[in-house]
Amino acid sequence: MTIKEKGYTHWDGEFQDKKFPWWPITRYGIKLTFRKKFFKLFFPASFLLAVFFLAGIYISERLDDFKSMFGESVPSLQIDPAYFKTYLAGGFLLFIMLIMVIFCGSGLISDDLKHNALQLYFSRPLKKRDYFLGKTAVIVFFLFLLTLVPGFVFIIMKMIFAGSFKFFLSYPWLPLSVIAYSVLVTAFFSFYTLFLSSLNKSRLFVAILIFGIYFGSEILRAIFYENFHNHHFSLLSISANIQQVGAVIFNQKTPYPIHWILSLLVLTAFCILAGFVLKKKVKGVEIVK
Repeated sequence: MTIKEKGYTHWDGEFQDKKFPWWPITRYGIKLTFRKKFFKLFFPASFLLAVFFLAGIYISERLDDFKSMFGESVPSLQIDPAYFKTYLAGGFLLFIMLIMVIFCGSGLISDDLKHNALQLYFSRPLKKRDYFLGKTAVIVFFLFLLTLVPGFVFIIMKMIFAGSFKFFLSYPWLPLSVIAYSVLVTAFFSFYTLFLSSLNKSRLFVAILIFGIYFGSEILRAIFYENFHNHHFSLLSISANIQQVGAVIFNQKTPYPIHWILSLLVLTAFCILAGFVLKKKVKGVEIVK
């Protein structure tokens, strides 16, 4: 019986360029995040702060009703850009965002390094740019749910509860501030998370880095300020820099008496450094058409 051996046959087909080649990466990353056990408990709880602030907007329009029920002891509640800044640039929401990126972002690149999946990604007609877009979009999806979406819901519900456009006419720039801040903080946390995720193959170790560096920077700020009483040491703190720039975006007084441009430069420099490291760390054989 003759045994015939078939060698390699050259493929004569054509690559089909998809409009969003990064979307499957994003979709899988989102699905994988929701499969995590503790995330199912954390995700709904992460919106409790937004619900609390939304209740404050409702109460601000019904103060007379609450005063008739509880007396004059009910404090007045002013809904203005400072109210939005308190929610969006507050330390508690930044902490929630930190936990969110640990859940959704700590394993985005580290898992690929662990399982040597980069070669599989780039053995397909997928550019490095699309790989990063797909990974970044996972973080953007979850952080926009905590910043951009509640910000616009607050504005819309304020006008609905008030029954007029007076609030919007008083602060027509506020929606742009919500967008600008949401993009700023999401961009930083995206670079921050992906950068640390590319440094180690262990998702747990990356999660510890994300948490430790964030709070370690704040501890350093407190230690140096306690010893030297110089507010410029706030530039060492991630949260302080974000809050400094956030205050300016919402036209509020900055929490530290230093120029906000310095904080913006620190955040920008970190993102540039992270982008450079990511470009060097993520390597693969890209398809040549």
